[in-house]
Amino acid sequence: MTTPKPISQSSLARPAVSHSLSVSPTATFHSPPASGSFMASLASRAAAKQLKPFNTEDIKILLLENVNQTGRDILSGQGYQVEFHKASLPEDQLIEKIRDVHVIGIRSKTKLTAKVLQEAKNLLVIGCFCIGTNQVDLDYAAKQGIAVFNSPFANSRSVAELVIAEIIALARQLGDRSNELHRGTWNKVSAKCWEVRGKTLGIVGYGHIGSQLSVLAEAMGMNVIYYDVVSLMAIGTARQVPTLEALLGEADFVTLHVPETPETKNMLGAKQFEQMKNGSYLINASRGTVVDIPALIKAMRAGKVAGAALDVYPNEPAGNGDYFTTDLNQWAEELRGLNNIILTPHIGGSTEEAQRAIGIEVADALVRYINQGVTLGSVNLPEVNMRQLTLDESNHARIIYIHRNVPGVLRRVNEILGDHNVDKQISDSKGDIAYLMADVSDVRPEDIKEIRDSLDGLSSRILTRVLY
Repeated sequence: MTTPKPISQSSLARPAVSHSLSVSPTATFHSPPASGSFMASLASRAAAKQLKPFNTEDIKILLLENVNQTGRDILSGQGYQVEFHKASLPEDQLIEKIRDVHVIGIRSKTKLTAKVLQEAKNLLVIGCFCIGTNQVDLDYAAKQGIAVFNSPFANSRSVAELVIAEIIALARQLGDRSNELHRGTWNKVSAKCWEVRGKTLGIVGYGHIGSQLSVLAEAMGMNVIYYDVVSLMAIGTARQVPTLEALLGEADFVTLHVPETPETKNMLGAKQFEQMKNGSYLINASRGTVVDIPALIKAMRAGKVAGAALDVYPNEPAGNGDYFTTDLNQWAEELRGLNNIILTPHIGGSTEEAQRAIGIEVADALVRYINQGVTLGSVNLPEVNMRQLTLDESNHARIIYIHRNVPGVLRRVNEILGDHNVDKQISDSKGDIAYLMADVSDVRPEDIKEIRDSLDGLSSRILTRVLY
């Protein structure tokens, strides 16, 4: 392999890595052999060549909130500089750190607002090592050409199992009995303790978690109904109901699995608690803003709701410690004082299995984006994929052009690329943002510099990257 040689930096706003060069187009494309046996054809296939930005040891990655070791190992194994912190950082420290990094990995506590991201002049990509991405200003990131990846499915089973455990614990008042015995009080009772067999579980949001939960609940003999804003095929004998009100009026247990959006804010408030069956139970392992907590407190004190399990809250501490107080949420003391309430610190996906899977999934996505420009799985940019290059294609460059989705851009880009042999090209758009990839063959470093500088000069440009 020849030694990579850097090309001079662009004078425009986006920094070095956004114009990085690499010595390797990667590819798994194999041209079919003209003749010969099957084994001969295997031997003749061109080996894949890994695409990496120039000087990968200069790729700086900041990982916060105790990202799993599996993810750290994958990123370190690429030769990147990885800085790891077990907790999130205060905003002022986060701003100071983010100025120098090309990649940041977070979980749910770190807030990447526009204020923070506008300081991230080198940032290429954000990895959310969790399901949710509401902690990131996705629109602002997209407008800066910063891709965002998450892990939407890896912890689904862990959350579903937690909910099953809480259904049984609430039905049997296990939390109260355990607390009493810890205090030395023996209180053996059966009043208002129930089997879950034959009871109705109402699932709000029948996505990956909700559907897995449906299967587990049916296996325990529960009847399952669900409400979703779209029509979805039921699994097993589950049944979709037309409205949230219909679900609340029929379910013995209501469990929430919806994203944080303006439409879901306080979707369970005083009105909805009145619609629930007397003596029913509520479980929220989705987002803290979905439930009006003061209204829940009133409903439980009135006996309308017999028990609740909460894993998420409107305001959550940034790290472990004695922080769940009235200073954070003014109703915290009232909530802790209720009977038959299970309070957990956002641990729905906190299992060894889930965190290992999340670490691998998100880290792999980050490596593909850094090294190949592939955006499959991005939540804020168009999802674009292109076959890799091979060792036989040594003088190829991959051009990545993120731009505003306005008329005439492709014509201008193709005019710039027109003097070169474009082996393949793909483009897609998502709202106001478009993403173009093109592999150009038989190019010299001076050709690449000319292409890059010309693309940087277009008024539609958001970000230009070159992998070589």
